[in-house]
Amino acid sequence: MIVLFWGHCRWALLVVLLALFRTSGAPIPDEPFWQDVSVRIRHAPELTHAGFRKLCVDKENVVYVLTDKGVARVFDDTLALDRSYRPLAGKVPLDITVSPEGDLYYLFEDRWLSNGKNGKETGRVRRGEFNAINVDRTDVRLSGETGDAIISGASHSQNKEVRNLGFSPSVMAKDWGLPPGNLKARGYLYRSNEIIAATEQGFWVGQRPRAFENLTLRNQLPATNLTVLQEVEGGLWVGTTRGAFFERDGTNSRYATPSAPGIEPPRFRYYAGKRWLRDDHVVDLATDREGHLWVLTQTGLNKIEFRQTTLAAKADWFHRKIRSRNMRYGFTAERRLLVPGDITSSEMIDTDNDGGWTSYYLGSLAARYAVTREDETRRQAWESFGALERLQSIHTHTGFPARTFERRGFKFSDPDRWRDAPDPGWEWKGHTSSDEMQAQGFAHAVMWELVATNATERARVATNWVAVIDHILRHNLYLVDVDGEPTLWGRWHPDYVNWFPPSIHDRRLNSAEIVAGLQLAYRMTGKQAYRAKAYELFEKQGYLTNLLSSMKLIAPTKGYVFRENDMGNEWNHSDDELAFFNYWTLVRFAFTDELRAKYLAAVADHWDFEKAERYPIFNFIFAACGAKEVDAAGAVWTLRGTPLDTIAWRMSNSHRQDLTKLEPNFMGRELRELLPPGERFIARINTQPFILDHGDDTTDFPGDEFLLGYWLGRYVGAIGEAQ
Repeated sequence: MIVLFWGHCRWALLVVLLALFRTSGAPIPDEPFWQDVSVRIRHAPELTHAGFRKLCVDKENVVYVLTDKGVARVFDDTLALDRSYRPLAGKVPLDITVSPEGDLYYLFEDRWLSNGKNGKETGRVRRGEFNAINVDRTDVRLSGETGDAIISGASHSQNKEVRNLGFSPSVMAKDWGLPPGNLKARGYLYRSNEIIAATEQGFWVGQRPRAFENLTLRNQLPATNLTVLQEVEGGLWVGTTRGAFFERDGTNSRYATPSAPGIEPPRFRYYAGKRWLRDDHVVDLATDREGHLWVLTQTGLNKIEFRQTTLAAKADWFHRKIRSRNMRYGFTAERRLLVPGDITSSEMIDTDNDGGWTSYYLGSLAARYAVTREDETRRQAWESFGALERLQSIHTHTGFPARTFERRGFKFSDPDRWRDAPDPGWEWKGHTSSDEMQAQGFAHAVMWELVATNATERARVATNWVAVIDHILRHNLYLVDVDGEPTLWGRWHPDYVNWFPPSIHDRRLNSAEIVAGLQLAYRMTGKQAYRAKAYELFEKQGYLTNLLSSMKLIAPTKGYVFRENDMGNEWNHSDDELAFFNYWTLVRFAFTDELRAKYLAAVADHWDFEKAERYPIFNFIFAACGAKEVDAAGAVWTLRGTPLDTIAWRMSNSHRQDLTKLEPNFMGRELRELLPPGERFIARINTQPFILDHGDDTTDFPGDEFLLGYWLGRYVGAIGEAQ
């Protein structure tokens, strides 16, 4: 039976601790920002294998696409051939364009016309002479291989003679002083007395009147093989053969990467890969009347919407998404896409750490309940806690938490690690590691602190956690599986821990893990045996010295191979993840204030290495441990930039010329700059973000880490309520 410690003083003390663990200063206001969202545009079957040539948006916000099968338009979320005007149905124009007033114009082999202005805009041309049309305020301009023509007048009558002026792109380029031939310009942009030419080498920029004399090449870009330019308020949209990017001009723009107080948005915002586009070869692009971006690529039409939202609204979206799409027996589940990129083909699967990942979701629910006191949030927290309880009750091996469970015959991950449950309809996965232990320690701590509201509920939480600690103590500080052998990583005995030198993180990490677990068991029960064991490890085995050892000592270390695993050849980011979740329990449940201060210094030492990653969870766990100054702005920057699309799309950035690549290094960081979340692959928090290329197109992550980061930020007072 669990005896609860603290008695009636517990809640008063928690109020005091909560005040101590709040961050200093005012919270960052949750102000509206522009969230980019990829909207999938379906294509009618008739456009299968069509060639896509040009994109236009008219004054009514209708999107038109010129294809080699005719003009298509968007109906709701579908692109289909436009049969609206029967005289034009089935005809394939040479070109289309939109006038400044927003009317759509067509150029055919023998005529040009518009349905605007009551259909009066029309004229005939000689076959084969022109292949492009452009319209300004007063003129219709036609272009061909041999020259250009202008039809002038406020009203372009069909009786107006088309006069060939002899202008050609090469003549115009020479007039601007541009080098002929070798530039291969895909488009020109005139800004004041400056000309920008889009080429396969990047931007060539020059000044009038003799641009060629001062021509300079700009190629420090996300991609250099440019295809199209469009100037918009606040900057420039650029299409390339490797996606599209926005270059901001320094002013405010909905298209700039969402930022946070004190953080300057990057110069470029880059869209490439199947998260955003059907393919990366951009043919044309346009912004519509609502400010959304349409991108025409070689295989079809794409839309990126820019919607105003807040972090609170975004958190609600992720919460609804998880509840409706990623819940499996109370676990937060990944989905496997049987057809890459197609969520409708997906199924929920078990993973190596279902209990661990679900613990982070539990943390988000606990922090949310602490902030909002919502009964529904509390109910959901107990539902997922029930999954953690069943990890122990599904078998008869007392105190041993399974990794996950599934109905018999449907297991997915690591088939060799599964065992039959006493219930013949179920199987459970063993071989549990320290990953599960530390995540579940965090989950039990927040449930006991923030969700349980009475002695019965606290006893329920304590019973589950103390069973695990008692199992470890009975087995001489090992987590022992049903085969009677310690699991690969469930080891906290001094023979294992102190085998490592201080230059390998496992010595520090495993010392902190077992001490935190004993502290939590002691706080829950008041049993001196747990406290005594921790102090024995401090005084006889050096565990306090181990866990206070500086992260600055971690370095490549040869000669330490455990079970064919080289323990000193890399900085293991999974260990950073385990350490920070363990810090919550280590610091907040410290035996004494003196120990708490020492622990906090150790957390600060570790955070110094991790702050460049701007992980909200790491920042706000640090704040919850008592830190007064954390990178709240960096955390908000990450939360605002996190994409709503949770599929692990393949993202490639190694070709980019605007980034600073790093030589191979111990921490595994491949570039100096931290890319915005929307430009890099999506992964779990056990993967460091300074990676250029990654992703598989076949996994849908729940998004629970966004929720934990946001609600921890609210809980520690770093993020304000939505404005």
